[in-house]
Amino acid sequence: MGTWPNIAVNAMICKEMEIKARAYVEGLLGRGRHTFTRAEARASLKSSPVAVYHSLRRLRKNGWLAMPRSGFYLIVDPEHRKMGVLPPTSWIDDLMRFHGVEYYVGLLSAAAIHGAAHQSPQEFQVVAGAVLRSLTVGRARIRFFFRRRMELAVTEPVKTASGHMPVSTPEMTAYDLVRYRKGAGSLDHVAAVLAELAERLDSGRLIAVAKRGEEWPVVQRLGYLLDRIGHPGLSGGLARLVRARKPGAVRLDPRGSGAALTHNAKWNVRVNTAIEVEP
Repeated sequence: MGTWPNIAVNAMICKEMEIKARAYVEGLLGRGRHTFTRAEARASLKSSPVAVYHSLRRLRKNGWLAMPRSGFYLIVDPEHRKMGVLPPTSWIDDLMRFHGVEYYVGLLSAAAIHGAAHQSPQEFQVVAGAVLRSLTVGRARIRFFFRRRMELAVTEPVKTASGHMPVSTPEMTAYDLVRYRKGAGSLDHVAAVLAELAERLDSGRLIAVAKRGEEWPVVQRLGYLLDRIGHPGLSGGLARLVRARKPGAVRLDPRGSGAALTHNAKWNVRVNTAIEVEP
């Protein structure tokens, strides 16, 4: 019988803690913030780690919060509660700062930002300087692609609702679509996106990116695809680089058959798959 008062007191403390946590979250929203860490909450609420954890857990259960990574929280405002999460553009920069990892928005997500949305990407694609597992929060999915030498990436800042995020330039995006072709689904889809991206590409900047990275198999495949979609003006400078460098032959689809349908001498590409550009 003597335990009942303790249970009631504990329940009251938990309720008070939840009210304080909700007020803390509402205060952050009022200041335009949509993310915070558990360490920040603990410092502000001045309570035990266990109490803070459980109060935030209850707010997650009620749809106020999402937790993409352990210890990192998103505040889900009412207009986004059906989706269960804000758009990734609102919080990707905060998440990557939390990880302490360099990154940029790339591939199909960058292509869409640059106006080449052949099909709306089903996932938000990010290139990172560390191996990170993909994550799903509500209806949003983020897929990470590892790049060892992030200093070679060419990006530009893009304004978001909560600040800025680095996005690969159109030229860097073109290379990455070829480099991480599985992220686009197929070489046919890569070609289709390149066809839409072409009006944003600059031949001089394509050459600069090629010289910066010297990833000749990627240059050869990209040059072949630019020709295939009818943009020899964009590929001309790359062709001169390839002639001067004389790289070895590469398969157009590195995972495809070693038997080539044809051999493209201009790019020294073994065309081992037919490219059909989607309408």
